[in-house]
Amino acid sequence: MEVLTSQLFTGLSLGSILLLAALGLSLTFGQMGVINMAHGAFIMVGCYTAYVVQQIVGVGGSYLFISLVVGFVVGGLFGVALESTLIKRMYDRPLDTLLVTFGVGLVLEQLARDIFGAPAVNVVAPEWLSGSTSILGATVPLTRLFILGLAVVAVVGLTLVISMTPVGRRMRAVVQNRDLAETSGISTRKTDLTTFFIGSGLAGVAGVALTLIGSTSPTIGQAYLVDAFLVVVIGGLGQIRGAVIAAFALGILNSFIEYSTTASIAKVVVFVLIVFFLQIRPQGLFVVKTRSLV
Repeated sequence: MEVLTSQLFTGLSLGSILLLAALGLSLTFGQMGVINMAHGAFIMVGCYTAYVVQQIVGVGGSYLFISLVVGFVVGGLFGVALESTLIKRMYDRPLDTLLVTFGVGLVLEQLARDIFGAPAVNVVAPEWLSGSTSILGATVPLTRLFILGLAVVAVVGLTLVISMTPVGRRMRAVVQNRDLAETSGISTRKTDLTTFFIGSGLAGVAGVALTLIGSTSPTIGQAYLVDAFLVVVIGGLGQIRGAVIAAFALGILNSFIEYSTTASIAKVVVFVLIVFFLQIRPQGLFVVKTRSLV
């Protein structure tokens, strides 16, 4: 029973990390159709933002909350800069966005090497997150519990923004029918910028969270980029509830398979299962309902 509980919490922990990494993509890729390969670099930007904030503020408990806010803003501004300079010219050429954003990601990684150096840097977790706690007989690190709670807060917050605010209603209108939204007086340009800001800002938040469980390097975001895309595709493009289910399902599945095999074999098995699932249900768990005729 203890082993089962331990692996379950390990899977939930991995799932919460995947969910944080994928939430931003559920907007930029799932709703806007932009294949943003720079999303991993935005996660990296969030990691280094936490590092810089800690150098300025110190290792006190408040630095983490400051880092989350600053990481969201910095990641969002990077996303706005990318959208306003390059992406806005390529909404009708999705494959071009893949190549362009991949190049942007490489540039940002090299910029991080030039500024912070190639060796990894460490961000010290606040003292109140040191140690672990016992839940149903399983030992769970407090940092992992914090990331799980952060993922829940991020999902609830994003859901409320999309479903209950004027900004969210405009975002949903543009997704359902861009031309009709434009003729109804909605500025699709402002909506695109807002969507990209929120999506990229969430990548920054994911980066801050990742500093709690490992060191930060220029390539840290690439380790989560493919998994984040898989979460969005499996859950259904633009479907937050689908992303939540997919992220935790992949995390738990990977945890239990890895326990009885190895990490490499678990990755292969999970990927094969994903391929089979997409053969049966290529649209993912949920489908965006639109009024578009194309």
